[in-house]
Amino acid sequence: MNKKRTGMKMSISSDKEVAKRVKALLKKMSLEEKIGQLNQVGGADFAPGPKAEDQIRKGGAGSVLWLNDTKRFNELQKIAVEESPSGIPLLFALDVIHGYHTIFPVPLAMASSWDPNVPEKSQTVAAKEARAAGLHWTFGPMLDICRDARWGRIVEGAGEDPYLGAAMAAAQVRGFQGNDISNPERMLACAKHFAGYGYSDGGRDYDPVYLSETQLRNIVLPPFKAAVKAGVATFMSAYMDLNDVPASGNRWLLRQVLRKEWGFGGFVVSDAFAVANMVIQGHARDRLDAALRGIKAGLNMDMSSYTYTEGMVKLVKNGLLKVSEIEELVRPILALKIKMGLFENPYVDEGLLEKVIALPEHRQISRWSAQRSMVLLRNEGGLLPLSKDLKNVAVIGPLADSMEATEGSWMVFGHKPAVVTVLQGIRAKLPGAQVTYSPGPEIRRDIPSWFESMMAGEVRKPAQSPEEAEAAFQAALETARAADQVIMVLGETDLMAGEAASRASLDLPGRQEELLKAVAALGKPVVLVLLNGRPLSVNWAAEHIPAILEAWEPGTEGGHAVADILFGDVNPGGKLPVSFPRKGSHAPLYYARNLTHSPEGSPMYNPRYWDGLPVPLYPFGYGLSYTTFEFSNLKVSKSKVKVGKSVTVSVDVTNTGKVTGDEVAQLYIHQKWGTDTRPMRELKGFERITLQPRETKKVTFRLGPDELQYWSTNAGKWIQDATEFDIWVGADSTATLHADLKVVN
Repeated sequence: MNKKRTGMKMSISSDKEVAKRVKALLKKMSLEEKIGQLNQVGGADFAPGPKAEDQIRKGGAGSVLWLNDTKRFNELQKIAVEESPSGIPLLFALDVIHGYHTIFPVPLAMASSWDPNVPEKSQTVAAKEARAAGLHWTFGPMLDICRDARWGRIVEGAGEDPYLGAAMAAAQVRGFQGNDISNPERMLACAKHFAGYGYSDGGRDYDPVYLSETQLRNIVLPPFKAAVKAGVATFMSAYMDLNDVPASGNRWLLRQVLRKEWGFGGFVVSDAFAVANMVIQGHARDRLDAALRGIKAGLNMDMSSYTYTEGMVKLVKNGLLKVSEIEELVRPILALKIKMGLFENPYVDEGLLEKVIALPEHRQISRWSAQRSMVLLRNEGGLLPLSKDLKNVAVIGPLADSMEATEGSWMVFGHKPAVVTVLQGIRAKLPGAQVTYSPGPEIRRDIPSWFESMMAGEVRKPAQSPEEAEAAFQAALETARAADQVIMVLGETDLMAGEAASRASLDLPGRQEELLKAVAALGKPVVLVLLNGRPLSVNWAAEHIPAILEAWEPGTEGGHAVADILFGDVNPGGKLPVSFPRKGSHAPLYYARNLTHSPEGSPMYNPRYWDGLPVPLYPFGYGLSYTTFEFSNLKVSKSKVKVGKSVTVSVDVTNTGKVTGDEVAQLYIHQKWGTDTRPMRELKGFERITLQPRETKKVTFRLGPDELQYWSTNAGKWIQDATEFDIWVGADSTATLHADLKVVN
């Protein structure tokens, strides 16, 4: 690997030295040890296969996952370093998605900040804590673009847009890895799931994906390419079939695009059991064939299906596989271990973690990240911010005091919540007030998640009886009736989003909307706070509840951050990274659609569905503030430019209100005609700025070939047309301030 190929901080001389050390290691390693480096073993009790210690001792493991125990890390590392034949240290890996001990907003929420500093600073802390625990490698960031909110794993990504997704991808890589992977406070990042996983049929997790090369190139792949440019060390292949070829056996993805076109020099790990799963998917004849297909496709590491260790020696003996092909896959794994300094410092100080997680700035960054990630969806009559002089406040809802829903999905194994709930945050904000609480009826999945069975020591509580649920409903109404101000906290539990958490409906689960209507009928002022990992169809609330705050799953300091916004200590400035459908059946729904022969607003236009408008409830890029903004003076530096050249686009943004606030200036383009038809709008620039009352700032964007080119179906390559463009700049994807640009040969 070299600087050009990876973007990581390594001098030419050190690259040569690494290559020399890798060559020396390979020379002394047995075939079985080389194969072992391609094997990732499970360290948890539930993990299949032989005991981790036995595999490590004989040099049959390159990495360990599903383990979160600092002492155990050192024990296993000691076996690898001191007892295995060549003494090669292990990589310990885990899903550190949005925090290790200190939890940050889920990635979808971080994308709502429209501020790359948020994911970068958050993942910097996550890496520091995880490395102090003994972990070297995270299975993040997840970079799947998703335009179907029914898909549960939308919570782990940046939403529907490739431009925003690419910016967040690069920021997360910088946060996890920094610019020097030998830094003991940084960890290897892993761009996943390569590629197309967010487009599963019907939004159903694990189902097949069918995408044209045009969709892949223009929509799905840009965040992954941005991660490569940012220096990401590893990739993870996806579970599913992509156009009838499992991603873990897809040569076009792993060799042609990732390595040949993008110059990626790191290594690729499969998703869990994905190599062996090629047999189940009907792609491989048997496990031996699955191993061969994975290797030939360029998949470096098998995540715990043990097909590589079972069959690779036989494949070599049968002449189906060369030792040189195995060594090709081993080299980047050894190189990264050398670059991280694991041969010199394989162990972790078992007293370090306690000191690191005690650092107060970690919780401060968590609170700041949550504040910047929340989106104000509605504020009729200026109900928000609330007065701190309130004396009697009711906090209602099944998520109001839920640590799990506040922290969100994808906690690391063994994580113990230390979270501030919304109820706790409001009580801390109003120490002199009476803050009463009632959860109302419980909410739960109709079909339990298989993750629940993995939670050691936890037993799923029996469901409430109808009588118990009704009693809880009435108790919540009585609590609301006695208050002067009601704050409803509704949405989804942590297990309702994430892996194996797709939904057919996007409605509020359980009786939450019924309770919301009943409380609103009392005539009290009501604020709705949403805790959720995906867009929800809150149509009734959007018409009848005066104030709605989208808080997502905000993390450790989430309750404080919600209270900061509700009571005006922080002015919300987040924007939606994904469209909010009115119904789950409207998905997939996204702003960057192509114009049809009968476009919206035309005389022939009909709403596509005869039983309701399919337009978003809230559009992409949308978000309100406690102040108001005006966009004006839109200018393009040149009205005409040659293909391959650039122009600048500038706009004045003015805070026309009475309080300081943040606005996100968003630049959208539309190619009017050309080789292919193009989306009616595409995001091509954004900047979040802070403005004092009556202050004006000029925001400037660059538009050049990177922004104006696209992958053409007709041409079968990247092209830039000589054509004309619409340009809009404003506060969301419905911006109306317009200019024109002509591109000529």
